[in-house]
Amino acid sequence: MLTPKYPPQDTAPPPAPVVPQTGAVTPTAPTPAPVAHASTRPTVQLTPGSALALAAGGGAVVLVVGAVLVSLLLAVAITGVSVAVVAVVLRGMLNEMRKGR
Repeated sequence: MLTPKYPPQDTAPPPAPVVPQTGAVTPTAPTPAPVAHASTRPTVQLTPGSALALAAGGGAVVLVVGAVLVSLLLAVAITGVSVAVVAVVLRGMLNEMRKGR
């Protein structure tokens, strides 16, 4: 049931052995090198001003993302502290109720 199924063996005949010829070798003309096709995409050339603007934009993105992450971390920390304070107050109230004060 879980045995692997192998494809059937290839039925092609084995390749014929290559026999080197012992005759005069006639020189052939070399084949030309392939020519690269011209790209249809527009090229982007960065000038010093555009490179500076790109770096400034990247820095601004990093600062904004960092500020958002720090504010989220601060919100989580404040929420954790407030939950801990509520837990301490409830624990104190429950202890007073159990003692019957």
